[in-house]
Amino acid sequence: MADNHDKYNFLYPRNSYHGQVQPENLVFNANLQEFAHKVSYICNLETGGKLPSEEAYKQIKSLWKQLKRSKKELGIGKKPFDHDQELE
Repeated sequence: MADNHDKYNFLYPRNSYHGQVQPENLVFNANLQEFAHKVSYICNLETGGKLPSEEAYKQIKSLWKQLKRSKKELGIGKKPFDHDQELE
């Protein structure tokens, strides 16, 4: 059983998160790492002649759109509501 766990960790390594610990940041970090792994696989398949360049481009573009949607839905990069400002 440990052998399968070692293979999984080799194929899908996870790096520790060092940013501001908030649930949305952790989720986005996981999504970003998954994006990077999938792009790496696609690039390797294209480089090895197993995937046409245009198909690789389309797959990476689709993954990028998913990542952008995730960023937007999680509110990453938006300034938090400033509680010191009075509502007008």
